[in-house]
Amino acid sequence: MSDWHPLARLLIFAGVALVIAGVAVQVLTRISLPFSLGRLPGDIVIERENFTLYIPLGTMILVSLGLTLLLNLLARLLGGGR
Repeated sequence: MSDWHPLARLLIFAGVALVIAGVAVQVLTRISLPFSLGRLPGDIVIERENFTLYIPLGTMILVSLGLTLLLNLLARLLGGGR
């Protein structure tokens, strides 16, 4: 695998990550959690007669923090964060 082009390797890993994320979403939607990620405090919902605007601000902040922590941990474990 060391003779593969770096872009090809990135695309393969990104595809595998998307498949894993898709399976995780399917599994998490089928089990009952004590909280719902889509309706957190800070999420903005504007409803009119024929119009609904949903801005998941609180959800975006939480997901961003979670991904930042996860990626920093992975970078340190893999030796990239020296």
